[in-house]
Amino acid sequence: MLYLRYMRFLIAFLALSTPAYTWEFTSGLPCLLSHETSEAKIELTYDPTQPLYSLTISRAQPWAETPSFGMRFDGPQGRAIGTDRHVLNADRSALTVTDRAFGNVLDGLQYNHTATAIAGDLEIAFPLERASGPVAAFRACEGAPLAS
Repeated sequence: MLYLRYMRFLIAFLALSTPAYTWEFTSGLPCLLSHETSEAKIELTYDPTQPLYSLTISRAQPWAETPSFGMRFDGPQGRAIGTDRHVLNADRSALTVTDRAFGNVLDGLQYNHTATAIAGDLEIAFPLERASGPVAAFRACEGAPLAS
């Protein structure tokens, strides 16, 4: 009996100490859509006052300087998109793309199974399980200011 009690405690402890990797939408100005894996964090923002979208992928290791950045979406509405207008922050831990329209990115996130960020030889996959609802909320963002 004591053995079972310790096993339950151990299972509960492991479940609580495991990070919850889920897609999250936060309304505000700007609106935020985010997801984190053990390899990287992806954040999309939308500021309707500009209007301007951004996509930032942060990681512990620095990004290599590459002439282009792309995303591949695998699933029922698979597609690949790319740009040469990406920028790296000062320590190269974050890669950012901004644009006035993100329809292809949002479609890729909402209607597929996996999004893979590609920069040179590096590929970082983000699972899209349970992303559809938060992406839909992000699409509907009108930028209500966050309550103070």
